[in-house]
Amino acid sequence: MLKGNLDIKSTDFDKRFEKINTEIFETSQEASSAVASEIAKVIREKQNDKQRCILGLATGATPIPLYKELIRLHKYEDLSFKNVVTFNLDEYYYMKPNDLHSYVYFMKEQLFNHIDILPENFHIPDGTLSKNNISAYCSGYECQIDALGGLDLQILGIGHNGHIGFNEPGSLVNSKTRLVTLDYPTRLAASKDFDGLTNTPRTAITLGLEQIMKAKKVILMAWGEGKSKIIKEMVEGTITPQVPASHLQNHKSTTVVVDKSASIHLTRIDTPWLVGDVKEWTPKLIRKAVVNLAMTLGKPILTLTNADYIENGLSELILHKSTSYDVNIQIFNQLQHTITGWPGGKPDADDTHRPERAQPIKKRVLIFSPHPDDDVISMGGTFQRLQDQGHEVHVAYQTSGNIAVADAEALRFAQFICDYNTHFGIQENKSLEIYKKAEQFLANEKTKGIDIPEIRHIKGLIRKGEAQAASRFVGLSDDKIHFMNLPFYETGKVEKNPISEEDIKRTVALIDKIKPHQIYAAGDLADPHGTHEVCLNIVFESIKRLKDKPYMKDCWVWLYRGAWKEWNIDEIEMAVPMSPYQVIQKRDAIFKHQSQKDGIVFQGSDTREFWQRAADRNKETAEAYRELGLSHYAAMEAFVRWKPDFL
Repeated sequence: MLKGNLDIKSTDFDKRFEKINTEIFETSQEASSAVASEIAKVIREKQNDKQRCILGLATGATPIPLYKELIRLHKYEDLSFKNVVTFNLDEYYYMKPNDLHSYVYFMKEQLFNHIDILPENFHIPDGTLSKNNISAYCSGYECQIDALGGLDLQILGIGHNGHIGFNEPGSLVNSKTRLVTLDYPTRLAASKDFDGLTNTPRTAITLGLEQIMKAKKVILMAWGEGKSKIIKEMVEGTITPQVPASHLQNHKSTTVVVDKSASIHLTRIDTPWLVGDVKEWTPKLIRKAVVNLAMTLGKPILTLTNADYIENGLSELILHKSTSYDVNIQIFNQLQHTITGWPGGKPDADDTHRPERAQPIKKRVLIFSPHPDDDVISMGGTFQRLQDQGHEVHVAYQTSGNIAVADAEALRFAQFICDYNTHFGIQENKSLEIYKKAEQFLANEKTKGIDIPEIRHIKGLIRKGEAQAASRFVGLSDDKIHFMNLPFYETGKVEKNPISEEDIKRTVALIDKIKPHQIYAAGDLADPHGTHEVCLNIVFESIKRLKDKPYMKDCWVWLYRGAWKEWNIDEIEMAVPMSPYQVIQKRDAIFKHQSQKDGIVFQGSDTREFWQRAADRNKETAEAYRELGLSHYAAMEAFVRWKPDFL
């Protein structure tokens, strides 16, 4: 297990590619606990010296688990914040402090309302100033920090484009606190909190890089695969204004704290053979090394030579396996055996080298879909194959997906209901009342709170109808389509509730009812909104609770990935090829989700529509197999098998 330690210095040999001390933890929770302990240590040292502790704080999703841990330390381990003075990095402009989207509201909800910090001791940039007053205000903000002796510790997150605070690409190391125009990717990433890009602020006030660099100590945190590439650029790349966080390479005491997922592109994790001797050449690592070598050189696996291995840091692997030919054949065969047109197993076939069992010929299959469209976006071709090949296929939509429907779309459907009922004299007064209530809320009160129940229900019905249409298009009857509406999701906002016993109870009941031979679940932890990870954890916990059921011994769990990122080629254990016609079939199934086709509410930093992302990703997977010397297909969907220790 990976275990980070904030006291380990970056001079360790295995970190020699890293220009900033970087510590890796298994999970974001473990990492946040370590950072919270570091903050508590600084606070208590200052308390012992009867001094104030000056902290720089960040907002966004990244520090939320950190703030929860600080609250726990305050409540249960007597950590007092009475000597703490805080300065937040940034605030949207124009933004009132009582607005749900303001960082004042965020900090109070996530931290300040739950600890004993004095109200006069926390500072957040004022997002309501007239533009004429901003420059003087920003100078005063910095003077306040300087007058207190500077920041003892600055906490940072990092944007996908390398911004820290709102110091966007192009920011210079001597930049001051100022009003900035937000970069397009930054606004896209934030659009999930503002019901779409149109409503997302274009400007913000941010602490400058110069003040950040003056902090006595900096801790930058990053979680998830989505941050892994920018972490590598920041830590191992050159210092450049295009990656503002890279300036921290010149800071006297910066530590980067990441979870396992955010570390995957660091050299010591991604290509450990380039760092030093590999302690154990496991089959998994050998496959990764060979695939990486072939793709780096642009050569089919079977054409790799001894010289290729030796000149690219893999001479040790040749010694381990005698010759390049032996290694090449081994890995080529492994990849070839992942390819199958029979995701449910091929009847009456030798399944020794096939990814799935031949028996039973007709399998009960349960596909879990976190949102109402993940099934067809991520594995629509495989979904269709399983149905066409005679398996008993069930699909379970874990959440309503209601927050991903645009307000205008909900109002359009409300108008339709109203007009329909008026025309046929059905509940005329009631339907008109619901429409007027929805119209008034969306026009006047939307910014004051979450959607009212009527609107959330309408949005949920839109997603439900689209999911039914897509599943029927694949060929499922309605009794095979299950809408779980897991409670954790139903907050009406992007931030969700913790997993509840009811979430697990519903999942356990469905699995126990179907008794599947195959379970498909979303293993796409690159999902920027976190729903996939929560849904996956619910499935894992449910399977764990069912481990003693006889049918679970024969149940295989396959993980697919969604619109955000595909499995790496070296990870894939089952690759299901698609013909050009099947690619069109999959696209048509995705098109049933009309509310998600144009003007996607939560598209993240990728501007392509979901059907385009899926098509491109499936084509890229097939092309990668071809470049490695295997058969050429129009597209491929990929899966990894999850094998729990308890089954």
